[in-house]
Amino acid sequence: MIEPMINYELVGIFVALTMLIVGSFIDIWKREIHDYFWIGFGVVGFLLVFLSSELISDLLRIAFALIIAPFVIIIWRIGLFGGADAFALIALAVIAPMATLSNNPVSPFTTLSNAAILFVIPFIINVSRNMIAQLRGENIFEGFEDTSFKKIIASLMGYKAKNPKFGFAIEKTENGKKKLDLAIHHAENQEFCTTPNTWITPGIPYLLLITGGFIIQLFYGDIILSKLLGV
Repeated sequence: MIEPMINYELVGIFVALTMLIVGSFIDIWKREIHDYFWIGFGVVGFLLVFLSSELISDLLRIAFALIIAPFVIIIWRIGLFGGADAFALIALAVIAPMATLSNNPVSPFTTLSNAAILFVIPFIINVSRNMIAQLRGENIFEGFEDTSFKKIIASLMGYKAKNPKFGFAIEKTENGKKKLDLAIHHAENQEFCTTPNTWITPGIPYLLLITGGFIIQLFYGDIILSKLLGV
């Protein structure tokens, strides 16, 4: 009676990883993923539960994992990340609800919280890129009269791109003067910048971070929860 349950969990993990990895490649390539992609994987994930020897228990676990759904939908509507990211997390809750191969605790929010921690990586890359540019003697803030604080924030958020691609402008021109524009924009409504020599924030597919967050969940668990519980 144990073998079917093990098969169900491992197959669910395999399907979830396949969904996230393939979805990440599509997101990098096209920067758009059709809703049918997530619906298809979600349906497969729901059908997989019937492989379980503890059907009721696992259906309840899926229901509990889906408490993340309204939360990520709100984040999507606010514009902090795209619809594909929200649908990926919802489908993940169905396919591999709170799956982990570790002994550390996890929750319905583990993949998302792990992904949020990984979000520090783009900041490190931006700062490193800006420091290298300045060491080369480039005046990356030439023409700007903003405060030092705004320039520091801009250095964290992005960089001056000679030929922008898949990035969003974080500067604007008012009365002939260049100013940094650090306001939060809706992730799905803002157009990619194509103007040369413009300060941009990279449009990094958040799905990559979600994939990383899920892999961490599998092999370590919940980073934040483990630290809070002293595990």
